Amino acid sequence: MHLHHPRLLVGVSVLTFWTACATYEEALDPREEIIPEGFTRQDHLRGAITPEREWWDVLHYDLALQVFPGVKSLGGSNVIVFQTLAAGDRMQVDLQPPLEITRVTRAGRELAFEREGNVYWLTLDRTLRAGVEDQIEVFYEGTPLESENPPWSGGFTWDTDELGNPFIATTCQGIGASVWWPNKDHGYDEPDRGMDIRVTVPAGLTAVSNGRLQSSEHDSEAQTRTFHWRVTNPINNYCVNVNIGNYAVIPAVYEGEFGTLDTEYWVLEHQQDKARAHFKEVPRTLAAFEHWFGKYPFYEDSYKLVVVPYLGMEHQSSVTYGNGFANGYRGRDLSKTGVGLEFDFIIIHESAHEWFGNNISMRDVADMWIHESFANYAESLFVEHHFTEREAQDYVIGCRDLIGNDTTIIGDYHLNSSGSGDMYYKGGNMLHTMRHMLNDDVRWRSVLRGLNADFWHKTVGTEEFEAYISRAAGFDYSLVFDQYLRTTDIPVLKHAHQGPSLEVWWDNVVSGFQVPVLLRINGKEQRVTVSETPTTIGFDPPLESFELDRNFYMTVEAQ
Repeated sequence: MHLHHPRLLVGVSVLTFWTACATYEEALDPREEIIPEGFTRQDHLRGAITPEREWWDVLHYDLALQVFPGVKSLGGSNVIVFQTLAAGDRMQVDLQPPLEITRVTRAGRELAFEREGNVYWLTLDRTLRAGVEDQIEVFYEGTPLESENPPWSGGFTWDTDELGNPFIATTCQGIGASVWWPNKDHGYDEPDRGMDIRVTVPAGLTAVSNGRLQSSEHDSEAQTRTFHWRVTNPINNYCVNVNIGNYAVIPAVYEGEFGTLDTEYWVLEHQQDKARAHFKEVPRTLAAFEHWFGKYPFYEDSYKLVVVPYLGMEHQSSVTYGNGFANGYRGRDLSKTGVGLEFDFIIIHESAHEWFGNNISMRDVADMWIHESFANYAESLFVEHHFTEREAQDYVIGCRDLIGNDTTIIGDYHLNSSGSGDMYYKGGNMLHTMRHMLNDDVRWRSVLRGLNADFWHKTVGTEEFEAYISRAAGFDYSLVFDQYLRTTDIPVLKHAHQGPSLEVWWDNVVSGFQVPVLLRINGKEQRVTVSETPTTIGFDPPLESFELDRNFYMTVEAQ
């Protein structure tokens, strides 16, 4: 989830892990430094599973930092617990300027390191053999990059609330978590045992992060408070966040598929009454998505909605919110149908990422559609669950005007490159179209729930993900994915008739494209499987009307 208007998206990236099968993703081996024109070595180092990353697997992060609002700086350390997958003695750890690593230790001994742009190369004091668990501690400090336009640009936001109190937040999707803390900044490797986050702030302020609050300790001499948060599940680096302000917490519970889910609303003290009324949207959201996608993925870590000084983001178990306690997207209906004003866009969209994005996570940002297409589609599923199917269709179809078809939805693999912002509204309409191709809502819902069950807390590449959908649906969607994700062409349904003979065929499609659609010919519905070769349909002439059902994202052209 970047956020959420395709015209506002910025290019981002990370790099996918190679798959076992021979696919187009293997055109570039991420272990080799092959850098095409338009990309840099830093893109490669950020995106590739380099040899210095490949040999060790992150088990746990223990991040401790102190934030100094007065001078907009921070300092701290990160204990990285890892397991060796092969023998090695050289590690890549990422941290972006102007922050600096000051020292690195292992078992109390100082390690040598050198910097190359956003990357630090660490040399261990000895070679570790495969199959052992070890840890290093990375100390760092400095003035972090300040975000110019959060959340679309990452970094720290140093703001004040309406009462003049400090109001501070981190955002880092796209630019990378290493913009504010040292880590292995690649989507393929999440800490298997979760993460501890300890944040020290000036007394009088509260720091809110992911997971559950373990303790809050006041240091009267230093006039600080330290908040210790713990995440027990694997977590995306970009989902780790820190929010600092004059917070108050509103506790609640949700009775869900897995039992009682603790929910908390962290809001500024003067917002409590407004938040209690408006955040009734949360249990409705959880109910809709547990229906469609299966149980909430992070019962152990709870669900939080945290008010922030920007629009919002899908930080795992700590969904951030800045939509002004209003429905729509900043008060606007993106679909222009009226339906978009029936719900709070940020609560629904960002909470949907708990399933698609945080539970199921892309290995490479080129496959961000796995996060954003499904989160966009989830908006209409929320409407269908709580309102009507017709309104849900109105909403997703109404958002087609936001599709640009400028570049492909899937970006460049292994090169720190994402695809088009069409991953939102075009991706959502692709999924809506796929549902109507299948024409079996029970099976379609089982596919959505099966994805979240079978890829539970996993990272995934698009080939594996797409293959699962086709297999679970019992419908080969491979060319549908190729059409909508890997081209900018929208299928054109051509039709021609002479007397009682009516022919239909596809144009502007990938080779072999053949799918069923729902047609209305002279008002009579017919499901017809259409290919590139003309198919003859019988009808009673004269031809008075020919219509493709609106739920199929395609165009129609008379020949």
